[in-house]
Amino acid sequence: MSELTKEIQALREQVSALHAELVRYGLVVWTAGNVSGRVPGHELMVIKPSGVSYDELTPESMIVCDLDGTVVEGDLSPSSDTAAHAYVYRHMPHVGGVAHTHSTYACAWAARGEPVPCVLTAMADEFGADIPIGPFALIGDDSIGQGIVETLAGHRSPAVLMRNHGVFTIGNDARAAVKAAVMCEDVARSVHISRQLGEPLPIAPADVDRLYDRYQNVYGQR
Repeated sequence: MSELTKEIQALREQVSALHAELVRYGLVVWTAGNVSGRVPGHELMVIKPSGVSYDELTPESMIVCDLDGTVVEGDLSPSSDTAAHAYVYRHMPHVGGVAHTHSTYACAWAARGEPVPCVLTAMADEFGADIPIGPFALIGDDSIGQGIVETLAGHRSPAVLMRNHGVFTIGNDARAAVKAAVMCEDVARSVHISRQLGEPLPIAPADVDRLYDRYQNVYGQR
């Protein structure tokens, strides 16, 4: 077995398993949502097949595509968001994973076209800023991908709320992208509840910077 084959198989296993996390954290319903991962060092990605139930997903059912979205390995049609994922990988070389969800609270902010303000230390840690709103774009070509890249370029947030649609997140790998999706829904819910009680208190930008730097560079095991 070649090294490339081993890398693809490992990524198939990881991406397949990460879809269970979307279900575990209540970020998707039915067959909506998807996760992809870039094959390190190659112009390839692994992504979920379109319209397949989450409990039927296996490493073998994952689809290998090139970064134009063309299927390289797999018998099923790839996710309807494949063109968006591929566009992100082509234009953001540092990105190793992309996730997409329709989680309830984040989608509520997306439906309003309103960024989630950075009013919690957990938001400062993970996102380093407000969670921004991306433009409205139809599914089917790379328009969504263009909106993701344009919105996140120069932004610390790994998440964008595409207007009237849902959440797209990026990360160094697929696991990091899924984590960002989990955290995005968590803070979207908390800030929504806070606003039912009154106007949330802002965090000073300098404190946001310090929190973000600590979490990204000090927190956890190094």
